Amino acid sequence: MHALATLTVANIRSFVRDRTALFWTLAFPVIFILLFGAIFSGNGATTYTVGWVDQDGSPAAGQLRQVFAQVPLLELEDGSLAGSRDAMQKGDLRGIIVVPAGYGDAIKSAQSGGTGAGGPAVSLEVYTDPSQQTSSGTIGQVVSQVASSLNVAMTGRTPVLGVTTHSIQTQDLTNAAFLVPGILGMALMQLGIFGAVPLVAQREKLILKRLGATPLPRWTLVGSNVVLRLLIGLVQAALIVGIGIAAFGVQVLGALWLMAAVVILGALSFISIGYLVAAFVRTEEAANGVVQVIQFPMMFLSGVFFPIEIMPSILRPVAAFLPLTYLGDALRQVMVSGTAFAPLPVDLAVLGGWLVVCLAISARFFRWE
Repeated sequence: MHALATLTVANIRSFVRDRTALFWTLAFPVIFILLFGAIFSGNGATTYTVGWVDQDGSPAAGQLRQVFAQVPLLELEDGSLAGSRDAMQKGDLRGIIVVPAGYGDAIKSAQSGGTGAGGPAVSLEVYTDPSQQTSSGTIGQVVSQVASSLNVAMTGRTPVLGVTTHSIQTQDLTNAAFLVPGILGMALMQLGIFGAVPLVAQREKLILKRLGATPLPRWTLVGSNVVLRLLIGLVQAALIVGIGIAAFGVQVLGALWLMAAVVILGALSFISIGYLVAAFVRTEEAANGVVQVIQFPMMFLSGVFFPIEIMPSILRPVAAFLPLTYLGDALRQVMVSGTAFAPLPVDLAVLGGWLVVCLAISARFFRWE
């Protein structure tokens, strides 16, 4: 028993001294549950900014706006249909509600008993984007519920007010079309940052020291590693997009050369983050831990799996800081013409900024031994 107790105490001391193991065993589950709790705690406070286009200008249309303004989920912005569509394409709006001309006359006729039996006398037009599935479904549901309530309040009989939905997409898009760009972005992220682990392992085993002592320039050694990961990234992109097209009918709407350029820039950005990690981490075990700490927030806060709009407001600035947010957004814009989290040039500029800054820091502090 004495030997058992002695070995147990020794193992406990060894475990406590291993900070990486300590983190993954105790701290990481706590961080994980806090992260998920924070994401889903924002559901009740979610609001969607919606364009309000009044093409009727009647007092009845003004009263209708007051009704929608009282809906907690919606924040209305007045504007023209063309301007609202443009704002929606840029990601500034999540939907558009249009009150058509003749709305006031139709409501007045219904209230005076002149409603026919051929269906709604007038329909609100609702524009949504299917690439934003959560917001488009919620907005459409809210408008339909408000219209139903008004029908009951106005006549209690034949529906007066209908709802007609429109998509800002030019082609029908499946659910897989929204998932494929996110999966591709996540794969490129993992390809880049997990590149830190073999680099640290090679340095720990003195392989990098031996390679650095050869006549080959060091930039050649680094360049060969970068080229390898770029090739892997392109193969990943071809496989993921190819399977999406062949198995799920995904249609790539953008130019292939532009998609390839986004893939290359995204891969380079995350490769540079991997080199940044390798510049400061000393052991392979620590590298694995740091890489996991970096990848998990990006996976769950960048809009790859969960829409950013369902997150509480305190987490949205974090999403706006993460490079995967901009890579996923750029891929969705190029591949499926989804509404933007940010304009495409901004996405590319942010990814380029991460690339330049991380490469500059890693070049300054990277150690070969």
